[in-house]
Amino acid sequence: MSDPRPWIYGTDHDDPDPRTRTPGHVYVELVGGPLDGQLLDVTACTPEERADGALLMSDHGVYGPGGRSDYVPSDSDPDRWAWDGDTA
Repeated sequence: MSDPRPWIYGTDHDDPDPRTRTPGHVYVELVGGPLDGQLLDVTACTPEERADGALLMSDHGVYGPGGRSDYVPSDSDPDRWAWDGDTA
């Protein structure tokens, strides 16, 4: 049976538990694109940085290894960031 908890973006590939949230941290859900369903820890981000979203490294995007996927806050739900495309 697979683990229903979402993967935390940025955890190491060999992390024994890449789905454990750190208590007291703030996460947003990534929706769509190659990182769909993962959580991003935004605890250290300022409100301005959160409003801008993030370009996140993704080996599974259009540009493969080294490419980035653009995620932006959803207008309807600030706890979800939507995929806005990939860039090299």
